[in-house]
Amino acid sequence: MTRAGTVLTRAERLLVVANQAVIVGLMMLMAGLVFANVVTRYVFGFSLNWSEEIARYAMVWITYLGAGLAMREGQHVAIEYLQSVLPRPWQPYVRAVVWLIILAFLTVFTVAGFQFSSFAWRQRSPVMGWRMGAVYLTIPLGTMLFALHLIIGAREFVMKDINADELAADAARQAGADPVTADPPPTPPADRS
Repeated sequence: MTRAGTVLTRAERLLVVANQAVIVGLMMLMAGLVFANVVTRYVFGFSLNWSEEIARYAMVWITYLGAGLAMREGQHVAIEYLQSVLPRPWQPYVRAVVWLIILAFLTVFTVAGFQFSSFAWRQRSPVMGWRMGAVYLTIPLGTMLFALHLIIGAREFVMKDINADELAADAARQAGADPVTADPPPTPPADRS
């Protein structure tokens, strides 16, 4: 592997680890706040109003920041019927079109997210008084992160479950050649009787 490839691999690992750490931290914060609110409400007789608001926003941030990681792990719902009925050599092309559609959607969503965040910047949250534009930044930041994960994993996404050897073997089978040697199938010996 080249030096540039090593640097990119390390940067990708760092991105994934940082993304996971932020999500784990937000999940721990959310769980801790909900638990503390339940304890104060039922044991001490008062409620922590602010904990509900923070937990709600943390859940939204977890959703947007985790979408790209879920895609990397193949955890999103996918309808692959069209892909599965096509000949195997055509399947990467269908997945490439799907990849482009997802990237275009994420680009539009990112731009619209920044516009929405800017529009809502002056609004304040009801309990904490936070700027809602800052809370809504999760939309463009999450979709940008999703797009980055999508771009980094483009080859794996398009060539999912398919490698070059399988494609060559399938193409050879369809052409009537032996998939192992890529030679035409042997002819049976002539009948000498």
